Amino acid sequence: MLTKRMKICLIVGSILGVFCIIGASLRSPGSSTSFLFALWYNRLLMGLVIGLSAKSLSFGKAIGRGAFLGFIISFAFYSSTCFYDIVSFLAGVIYGMVIEIIAFKMGD
Repeated sequence: MLTKRMKICLIVGSILGVFCIIGASLRSPGSSTSFLFALWYNRLLMGLVIGLSAKSLSFGKAIGRGAFLGFIISFAFYSSTCFYDIVSFLAGVIYGMVIEIIAFKMGD
């Protein structure tokens, strides 16, 4: 079901994924295309999962859920890097909150 909230979360997740690609490219200039794609895809999945969750009744709970989902989803990518890319992992927690905040403010 492609609700307004889902569309917003997917768009924001994909945009934040591009920021992650730029950041990873600057931190590690020799990053492979598959690594960068996996990083972007992780942010897109984060948007999908957050978009599937119901709208929170309170803003504080929304931020907490965004941080939690960002943590869980980013941990999958972080573990695939042999626990090397801590910056992307921590950014995922923050990006989860950002996606949830934007969806809370703009969603249905």
